[in-house]
Amino acid sequence: MVDTGAFAGRKVVLIVSGGIAAYKAVELSRRLVDAGAHVAPVMTADATRFIGEVTLSALASEPVQRSMWSGADPIPHTTLGQTADLILVAPATARLIGTYTAGISDSLATATLLATRAPVLLCPAMHTEMWEHPAVQENLATLGRRGVEIVPPGEGRLAGGDVGAGRLADPEVILAAAERLLTPQDLAGLRVLVTAGGTSEAIDPVRVITNRSSGRQGYALAAEAAARGAEVTLVTTVADPVPAGVAEVACATTAADMAHEVRSRAAGVDVVVMAAAVADFRPVEPAGRKMKKRDGLPRIDLEPTEDVLATVCGDRHPGQVIVGFAAETDDVVANARGKLEAKGADVVVANDVAGEDTGFAGLTNAVTILTRTGAEIDVPLGSKRQIARAVLDTVASLVERP
Repeated sequence: MVDTGAFAGRKVVLIVSGGIAAYKAVELSRRLVDAGAHVAPVMTADATRFIGEVTLSALASEPVQRSMWSGADPIPHTTLGQTADLILVAPATARLIGTYTAGISDSLATATLLATRAPVLLCPAMHTEMWEHPAVQENLATLGRRGVEIVPPGEGRLAGGDVGAGRLADPEVILAAAERLLTPQDLAGLRVLVTAGGTSEAIDPVRVITNRSSGRQGYALAAEAAARGAEVTLVTTVADPVPAGVAEVACATTAADMAHEVRSRAAGVDVVVMAAAVADFRPVEPAGRKMKKRDGLPRIDLEPTEDVLATVCGDRHPGQVIVGFAAETDDVVANARGKLEAKGADVVVANDVAGEDTGFAGLTNAVTILTRTGAEIDVPLGSKRQIARAVLDTVASLVERP
């Protein structure tokens, strides 16, 4: 299921200038269209030396525009500039950056940049020596003061085999930055801790007690919180790529690990979202070596793990918002309401993990959000990012701002 989020129904003018990284603009266009955006591509004359106009036209929402004079629209730069929700320049070469900074409208690309009041996201890409040149850095500083958002290039292999700074940022980083520009920053200034994944408790050096949690819902929550301006810490048991914009990542394996990582950080955050599936029990004495079938059926004594959600709720500071999750298979809402009352959380998200499309490993979910104020919000089936959006809408309504 495609997430219809910040890009849905938005017009993104994608400007591609003449650098080797222009080929990555094709992937950016595809992802934006998949996310529901209307992509209007603009290529400079030099960009056509690196990618074909037909390729980008085929994957965007309309044909590429290249010239001020070749189409039916007598003022294409004004039309593009006034109808855009976002202008994304990827890659932005040193030449385009300099021309834009100087206010020179010598192409459809720079004329469009000067004819808009939409947010502009500039993604530079060039050789290291060019990137580090004082003229380029001063131009970028000037554009930054004017309100242009800049995604710095990464480090890596460049054209010609060189290695260094100047490589176009990864598509995930660029799209996350674009999403932030199109998303209300209602969590800006807040520190949010999110847990994700399922813990594992050792039986012996080979076997564990665990659960089916994939961590996808927790990762969606972390990505959504970052997009809405929060400073996000993710405590995770899974090795998936971290969502762009997450400030800190801590790894955990067991329930004890999770408890330690959360306890050591919870006092310093404004919001705690406990989306991880933490084991309720663990073996009292894990075997020191692999158990053998020939030795017969083993006896495994279990003991309860620390209730991390209850601990965080008990140690909360004034104004802190705490969210728990209830993964249930029967009496879902009733059990979740009991958890809300017993733990002292502000919000508990009831999730029927026995449902065909709402289980641990799926891409979709449907939940009921319960709050301490008595609200009960049914969120219909949607992507896990859409579920995250609904949960954080509730959080935003509970946060006490000074």
